[in-house]
Amino acid sequence: MAPTVQPHSENVWSEIETLPPARTAEVQNEALREQLAYVAAHSEFYRRKFAEAGVDPLAVRTTADLAALPFTEKQELRDSLAERRPLGLHQAAADADIVQIQASSGTTGSPSYVGLTRPDVALWSELGARALYANGFRPGDRLLHGFGMSKGFVGGIPILQMAQYMGIVDIPIGAEAGADRLLRVQADQRPNLLIGTPNFLAYLAEQAPSIVGQDARDLGVRAISVGGEPGGGLPATRDKIEGLWGASSREMLGGTDLGCVYWGECEAQDGMHYHSPDLLVVELIDPDTGEVKPAVEGAHGELVYTALRRQASPLVRFRTRDHVVVTGTDCSCGRTGYKVRCVGRTDDMLIVRGINLFPSAVKQLVAEFEPVATGEMRIRADFEGHSTQKPLQLVVEYADGVGEAARAQLAADIESRVRSALNVKVVVNLVPELTLKRPDHVKVNLIERVR
Repeated sequence: MAPTVQPHSENVWSEIETLPPARTAEVQNEALREQLAYVAAHSEFYRRKFAEAGVDPLAVRTTADLAALPFTEKQELRDSLAERRPLGLHQAAADADIVQIQASSGTTGSPSYVGLTRPDVALWSELGARALYANGFRPGDRLLHGFGMSKGFVGGIPILQMAQYMGIVDIPIGAEAGADRLLRVQADQRPNLLIGTPNFLAYLAEQAPSIVGQDARDLGVRAISVGGEPGGGLPATRDKIEGLWGASSREMLGGTDLGCVYWGECEAQDGMHYHSPDLLVVELIDPDTGEVKPAVEGAHGELVYTALRRQASPLVRFRTRDHVVVTGTDCSCGRTGYKVRCVGRTDDMLIVRGINLFPSAVKQLVAEFEPVATGEMRIRADFEGHSTQKPLQLVVEYADGVGEAARAQLAADIESRVRSALNVKVVVNLVPELTLKRPDHVKVNLIERVR
């Protein structure tokens, strides 16, 4: 299959990824002015929102001026959808031009619905191509699709469209088909690419010997792209996936509202690149104050996006609640966009006796105790909201064959390690291997709410 668009070079999909910052700023600012003029002319939602805030979007000339505009919150989009079906007051293209509607997983309420015109579909594919090319995907490869394909999930059809755009053959089995079917297709067809959530792909590899009679590393996978949940870039998680599959594993990041996939990790494997300044404006903000922060190495913050060149469901200063750390501002690969690692969602963060805690940080520490522990853990939150003054209840699986004395030592060691590394007291409850539910189509929720 010939790619719809030819890659810029052997290592980089688009030239924009390698341009000097001054040049990309020119391209971005021009696209931003055009997008805000389009939104002002076509979006009832934003005309109303800007009028209520007393701001003029046409006064924004550069990305530095964006701070004058209000944020767009997820709840506002839900309210917009409820007020006008099917795509809300923020629909900015004619019904006749909509060719596709995507839905979020709806884990925090009703799904969000996002409309796409034909140019929007192409834009999403371009965004994803840049990230997946960095992940090691190449025209002529074949891909086993390990994200869910059902329910309009954004990891389904859009990933397939990205693969076809890149000249990759997608085998759209989908995670909902189960480990048995996915592994048998892998054994029969030998696709050299694999995509899905990190925990599900690790689980898939662990099942390979019992289902197809072979280790996963013998099934022909060369490159793996993981996303959909934080943690794919953690050393313990990456090492586990690469060891099981005998393939490179690189992380990507995206979301339903902006374009499925738009951050991707290159061969340096030390963070995901900002690939598309011509298609997205990304701001890093302090989640508490809303102030914009410079994207310098070591900076922490929440990602905020403004879509560029978007027609059907454009967004301006959309708060994602994705909390990231900037891992670098240059790279040996030649890309000039800075790099981030997602450490969790600001709305998933717990506050334990005044200490901010992301579940993925605990997961990383527990993974260090393999093979005595399986690496599976859950935080049992027996409190309302996100804050507690009590020790955190942590459920951890121990591996088969671990004796009683070793289990007692394991619990004590995990409690000590978490307290030392994160300054948080936990109480560990050990359970046998395979007690905790394994990952399914989308992601693992590391927090279990209990009464």
